[in-house]
Amino acid sequence: MEKKEILKIKGMHCASCSTIIENKLKKTEGVNSINVNFANEKAYLDFDINKINLKQITKIINNLGYKIQSKEEVNTNDYSSSLKKRLIFSFIFGLPVVYMSMGKMIGLPIPYFIETNTHIIEFIFASVVIGFSIKIWTNGIKNLLQLKPNMDSLVFIGTLSAYVYSLAISLSLIFGYKTIIQDLYYESAVFILIFINLGKYLEAITKGKTSQAIKKLIGLQPKQAIILKDNQEVKIDVSEVKVNDIILIKPGAKIPVDGIIIDGYSSVDEKMITGESIPVEKNINEQVIGGTINKTGFLKFKATKIGKDTMLSQIIETVEKAMGSKPPIQLLADKTALYFVPAVIFIAIIALTTWLLLGKSFAFALTAFVAVLIIACPCALGLATPTAIMVGTGLAAKYGILIKSSQALEKAKNVDFIIFDKTGTLTKGEPTVTDIIKITQNTNEQTILQLAASIEKYSEHPLAQAIINKAKEKQINLLEAKNFQAILGKGIKADINNQTILLGKPALIKENQINIDLIEKKLQNLEASGKTCVILSVDKKIHGIIAIADTLKEYSQLAIAKLHKLNKKTGIITGDNIMVGQAIAKQLGMDKVLADVLPSDKAAEIAKLQKQGYKVCMVGDGINDAPALAQADIGIALGSGSDIAVETGEIVLIKDDLRDVVTAIDLSKYTLKKIKQNLFWAFFYNTISIPVAAGAFYSMTQSLLSPSIAAGAMAFSSVSVISNALLMKRYKPLIK
Repeated sequence: MEKKEILKIKGMHCASCSTIIENKLKKTEGVNSINVNFANEKAYLDFDINKINLKQITKIINNLGYKIQSKEEVNTNDYSSSLKKRLIFSFIFGLPVVYMSMGKMIGLPIPYFIETNTHIIEFIFASVVIGFSIKIWTNGIKNLLQLKPNMDSLVFIGTLSAYVYSLAISLSLIFGYKTIIQDLYYESAVFILIFINLGKYLEAITKGKTSQAIKKLIGLQPKQAIILKDNQEVKIDVSEVKVNDIILIKPGAKIPVDGIIIDGYSSVDEKMITGESIPVEKNINEQVIGGTINKTGFLKFKATKIGKDTMLSQIIETVEKAMGSKPPIQLLADKTALYFVPAVIFIAIIALTTWLLLGKSFAFALTAFVAVLIIACPCALGLATPTAIMVGTGLAAKYGILIKSSQALEKAKNVDFIIFDKTGTLTKGEPTVTDIIKITQNTNEQTILQLAASIEKYSEHPLAQAIINKAKEKQINLLEAKNFQAILGKGIKADINNQTILLGKPALIKENQINIDLIEKKLQNLEASGKTCVILSVDKKIHGIIAIADTLKEYSQLAIAKLHKLNKKTGIITGDNIMVGQAIAKQLGMDKVLADVLPSDKAAEIAKLQKQGYKVCMVGDGINDAPALAQADIGIALGSGSDIAVETGEIVLIKDDLRDVVTAIDLSKYTLKKIKQNLFWAFFYNTISIPVAAGAFYSMTQSLLSPSIAAGAMAFSSVSVISNALLMKRYKPLIK
């Protein structure tokens, strides 16, 4: 029998940890599929309970050195706090070691007592740093034993060799033995560990974003509901609501579960779920969605979907699954470490044994061995990616772009299809009067707007607010309206200056025996362009049409045009009807229109494009966009959008400027170019320096590269990598 489980895993330090768990379980009988996501620390399991049980799977994972968490949520704050303490103590005890070592080289003052006892003081301080960083060592050893070496393995080898070599010299001096070599390399180990701890702490801060997004989505669910029981209003927890319960919703309240209206009329703000900017008018026999907000009227509805079956719960599940389905992205340095580490160890051993076989002393052979390990220490390799990423993310922040992780930078350059949400992303997200069309000759636009705003001034409907805002913008004085009457779901009727004014949908005008045949074509054209129309009549004669729509943001057209120049396809995804979607897409010249798409289906639409071979970027701002943002290869959220979208998106546009989508993609390409340059120089340096350290040119020079010179060469390679990264500051955006 097939069973699916989601497990929380504690103790993963890098992307290769998730790979180790996956590879082990894939070979286990009864496990049908396994996907371990390092970012949210979850394992998504599909297994046959007749062949293997959860207890056995847990034991396998525990035996690999990881731990299944008992609680569903990860305590990210505790983990970050632990790493922060590790980093602080590494700095406190590590910097004096670096000062003592480097101070001698550049002439910094060092007290006599410290100078004469350097071997003891450096040993103590370096040991403390290693003690606080022991998890890096244990992880490095574990990955070596699994034959899956990563950056931690490189760090372990380099720092261990420098530490043990220096320890041997320190012990010799402490016990009074004379040593041919007296150079200490504690600072090499300390410097590397400080930097690695800094990187792991910064990574931990961003790792919790996924679970936070899920928690905030869960927080949107109302906690209580008012149900009708024995003709009495009873307040209960939402978890106690049953299907077919009758629920009462007052104006301004959140709708607790999905259901069908059995009494009442209201407009409901569904923007958080559907993305529709204009609240939807709801009448008897129409559906309401849990988590949306009832705006104006009183509603009574029958619960149809509760708990995990509600649309909001489905969104939560979709977001979580999409996040979990992403394959972990390993940094280039981690990928190359698989081959680099064994090669370095092999060369160091060959150097040691060769010089012993050639009759050289053990001290001579050991010097070559340690020089190889130190000069190959992953300082430049470890700096290659983070330095470029730090500068790249700093540049992005300068231009109003928050890039949450190195993975986001690595992926953004590869996208070839950018899908934009409509409401609040491409458009302003609020209804605006776009057209005022006069029908009779004895009127004008100002009069039409004045009459319409005068009878709408008491209405809370969003379309009414759009008309009132337009009148304020034009500084039009409103007239006194009498006998105000709201016609449910159709419009408004009132008297102004003894004239009967009607404002509303075509249905309202027809009901009052007013012929609209002459304006039918105009209405069709306006609606075809994605606009909502209301008709104004005075004493049963049509005077004008007011068209209302959600208008484009300032830089939407420029951003789409630039993306096309970069050979990227663009598309729009919306819960609106096809006419609205096509109208927006036509204005912008977009390649694809996905309309009438429910929030739970947005992720599926993104997945369809991915199956066609596209690397998809999703740009959105709403809660309804969260599943698609999570499913996409890269999610870009607008800073003014919902907290859920901002948490789910891997890149956030702080200024809400769609031109920054172009900048983010271009900056990703530029940063990855610099990373590859840095990695090239780091490996080029190793290719040249390792043979020298091993003594390949000893016969020509009659001298062996000392570990101190090796450490200096290692430092120089790091400086070159950092310098190349700093050159990135000259970057200029493609569009401003």
